[in-house]
Amino acid sequence: MSANVLSLGALLVVIAVSMTSRINVGVLAIALAAGVAMLAAGWTAAQFAASFPAPLFLILVGVTLLFGAALKNGTLGAIAARMVRLCGHRTALLPIAFFLLTFALAAIGPGAIAGTAIVAPLAMSAGVAAGVNPFLLALMVGVGANAGTLSPISLTGIISLNLLEQGGLGGHEAAVFLSNFVAHMVTALAAYFLFGGWGLLKANRTTNAVDTATAVLPPLTRMHWLTIAVMAIWLTVVIAFEANPGLVAFPAAVFLILVGAADNNDAFGSIPWTVILMVSGVGLLISVLDKTGGMELFTSMLATFTTPTTANGTMAFVAGLISSYSSTSGVVLPAFLPTVGGLVERLGGGNPLEIALSINVGACLVDVSPLSTIGALCIAAVPAGAADTAVLFRKMLLWGFSMTIYGAIFCFLFIRFFAW
Repeated sequence: MSANVLSLGALLVVIAVSMTSRINVGVLAIALAAGVAMLAAGWTAAQFAASFPAPLFLILVGVTLLFGAALKNGTLGAIAARMVRLCGHRTALLPIAFFLLTFALAAIGPGAIAGTAIVAPLAMSAGVAAGVNPFLLALMVGVGANAGTLSPISLTGIISLNLLEQGGLGGHEAAVFLSNFVAHMVTALAAYFLFGGWGLLKANRTTNAVDTATAVLPPLTRMHWLTIAVMAIWLTVVIAFEANPGLVAFPAAVFLILVGAADNNDAFGSIPWTVILMVSGVGLLISVLDKTGGMELFTSMLATFTTPTTANGTMAFVAGLISSYSSTSGVVLPAFLPTVGGLVERLGGGNPLEIALSINVGACLVDVSPLSTIGALCIAAVPAGAADTAVLFRKMLLWGFSMTIYGAIFCFLFIRFFAW
């Protein structure tokens, strides 16, 4: 069997296993890629190693190291608690505040999972005590996290932009971020009014129930202020000078560790090595797929069930469906974004940027499902006895699946407005 067929088969195996097993498919992808490259294609070990996505690996490690330090030393938690208190006791504002807070934390660097891990316990303890529907709280936190997940300095955003640049679609940071943000903002507004927000607004009531969650704020120490200053400098350098966010993050994190503002073991322990290994492993397999001709077969397969007119909606649906069971950043984006150029060529039409944005949006919208880490964190944060978690699980599962349809419709109708 030829190397191109074997490489495509390896990718399909990785996608299937990612949807049915808990194994880190990055390891599986490396093993399969090595077999195809060295046994079927006749590569040397050096040629195979040269295909490893080292630049992306360094960016992801650097950024997650810096924000891991800020998370572990309590800086992000202290900031989050203060932002919650800003809404006072206005119950109707709580879901909105949690959406904005999780969005901000996900967008500035920690990523959607870290942002959810910080905010979900605050949201569930304060919101449930104030009488807010737990399902609404879970959606606002999860959707808020996903709304910020494609910022240029977040984990998933870095992955998406790196893949787009490799495919000749670099320089579209604003389009990537805004298309995803608007899709999730519409979702958040719908969730707010469908699941209790309208009633909270009409009641226009206040409560003292949130006092238990916000009465004692963790103090902002010298260590916290130093961390905030370093993060602000890092962000300024990255934005103003278009510096590589990962390479700038390394000296920033090293400084915090050396001056005692962060613990070395805690900072390195917070790096999501599992995700990084998954992204790197699948990226390595995609490189082998591309160089052996398997990518052409994959794009031909995708082209069989879409047209230039329906490509945006179809790719959003397919990406969302697979992402419901698989990893968005580790499997779906690395597998599908590299196909965009070849897909447009096969179809004889279509806008490559629109299709790429559709894949991004479709894959991210479903990540509030309880099958994802974000959804699971929200359910786990529900106070004991505050809600039937089995019912909440089913509701979030149905919501996640409904997002595959919504994502397809949104991208079919509106994604072209963001592809400038």
